[in-house]
Amino acid sequence: MIGMPNGAEWLVLLAIVVLVFGAAKLPELARGTGQALRIFKAETKGLKDDDDTTGDTPEVLPPTAVEPPVQQSEAQRRTDGPTA
Repeated sequence: MIGMPNGAEWLVLLAIVVLVFGAAKLPELARGTGQALRIFKAETKGLKDDDDTTGDTPEVLPPTAVEPPVQQSEAQRRTDGPTA
């Protein structure tokens, strides 16, 4: 089973990362990773805050049923006369 890397294994991993990305790109890579983590933490905190404020939102009532307009029968239309 593979466990967490220990002392010498970390050095080998660091050497591989330096070879792949280059020494000049490492600070930029670390800065980008830090910004991504900050944004991720802010977004998750925002989601938690949204969940906590569920009591502050007004209650949404279900829509009420609208009665359809009453249609006149054919006999009523003849006796009422023409409509304007």
